[in-house]
Amino acid sequence: MAKASARHILVDSEQKCAELKDQIENGSDFAEVAREHSSCPSGRKGGDLGTFGPGQMVREFDEVVFSAPLNEVQGPVKTQFGYHLLEVTERG
Repeated sequence: MAKASARHILVDSEQKCAELKDQIENGSDFAEVAREHSSCPSGRKGGDLGTFGPGQMVREFDEVVFSAPLNEVQGPVKTQFGYHLLEVTERG
């Protein structure tokens, strides 16, 4: 079964999500931005979600995590929880 490791940042608006993505693409550290801005408890760990398989996260999340290139920030991705930036760090 496929497994992936990822980290994410969760915020409540698409605009905020896009602003944070710009910051990261312009050199800000993903983990630091997650600690400062993410409303998910994983933010304290730099957004790290650990390793998980298909179906363990919401559908919109899974679709990105199991198809996006590794180590590239994806998003904004809208789910029932808000807007996410995702970075897949490993997949196998």
